[in-house]
Amino acid sequence: MRRPHYILLPANSAFIALTLLLAFFLNLLPWGLSPIAPDFVALVLVFWCIYQPRKVGITIAFCLGLLMDVHDSTLLGQHALAYTFLAYTAIMIHRRVLWFSPLTQALHVLPLLLLTQLLQLVVQMIIHGKFPGWEFFYSSMVSTLLWPLLCWLLLAPQRRAVNRDENRPI
Repeated sequence: MRRPHYILLPANSAFIALTLLLAFFLNLLPWGLSPIAPDFVALVLVFWCIYQPRKVGITIAFCLGLLMDVHDSTLLGQHALAYTFLAYTAIMIHRRVLWFSPLTQALHVLPLLLLTQLLQLVVQMIIHGKFPGWEFFYSSMVSTLLWPLLCWLLLAPQRRAVNRDENRPI
């Protein structure tokens, strides 16, 4: 039996900004050169582009990408290009993805994250000329595994309160 679809409350713009800022700070943590460290900015960006495409879009993705470029000391525009592509493709498929459960949504998010990393890899190979290895793509796999948890956490403030008398949402 399928779970019922509930109408969510509108997302607060301050909450969206706070989650994007928190994701940026999580990316700033010293994960080292671990290939399994997820790109939290990309993950939260995809989430908001799917669930709130009118509030989070390509401009925010570009600005976050520039911040990541400055932090990582990479070619200015590398992350900006990748995040802009990610936001555009997430907005393009957001209506389709919303029909599915978070587990199935993860299967739609995985190709987006992989294509984003592939775009970053192409830019890195043009600049540096060396292939970092297939471990480079582990980050997308870990991010995809985090998708259901992220959906549960970020949708929690938007869920309606449960009416205890009727055991259903108000």
